[in-house]
Amino acid sequence: MSEPTKSGTPEESGTSESTQNILDFGSALTRTPYGSVYCLSIIGQIEGHMAAANGTKTTKYEHVLPLLAKLEESDEVDGVLFLLNTVGGDVEAGLAIAELIAGMTKPTVSIVLGGSHSIGVPLAVAAQHSFAVPSAAMTIHPVRMSGTVIAAPQTYSYFQRLQERIVAFVSGHSHISAQQFQDLMLNKEDMAADVGSVIYGEEAVKLGLIDEVGGLSDGLAYLYREIARRRS
Repeated sequence: MSEPTKSGTPEESGTSESTQNILDFGSALTRTPYGSVYCLSIIGQIEGHMAAANGTKTTKYEHVLPLLAKLEESDEVDGVLFLLNTVGGDVEAGLAIAELIAGMTKPTVSIVLGGSHSIGVPLAVAAQHSFAVPSAAMTIHPVRMSGTVIAAPQTYSYFQRLQERIVAFVSGHSHISAQQFQDLMLNKEDMAADVGSVIYGEEAVKLGLIDEVGGLSDGLAYLYREIARRRS
């Protein structure tokens, strides 16, 4: 294999296209006798309209949105597996990605690994079926905003309506009620210096937020079953 260079196509640099996708986007397409599964990782900070600081690992919504549209229309892809390990980030960018995932007709599965915090919670429940490993963590808290905030009733109303959108999305795509989720969001006893809750894999399943405790093999098995069911 030739030495990779900074310029040229993946073939010219000695790197296959699939390997380059993993390096650039944390994604890979795997073809098996059971079906073709596209694996997409959502990691680090969900980047919104403003670029994150240098050195911050991000998931850029301008990359993910057109990719999801392409996957939905692609004849080469039978199902999509989302691997989540995110600290959260831009609320509207995260909701945009979550809404697009929820609107896909192909089988989709999400697996919460290290954590899926803040706006990562709607991303975790957006897939048709969700898994969480036992050690996974999910932080649920009210909407926050950094930077200059205008102290006006309209600002409070905006925060409130944005929070209601998140609660409605999560309760609409999981088995937790809107009241339960809001109670977790406003809990005063779980976080020492903040309002909210931190829940882990098995607890998330008991609450109805996540469908099952499981890992990679469980997620793939579900996808292959759904692909076979649709083919038949």
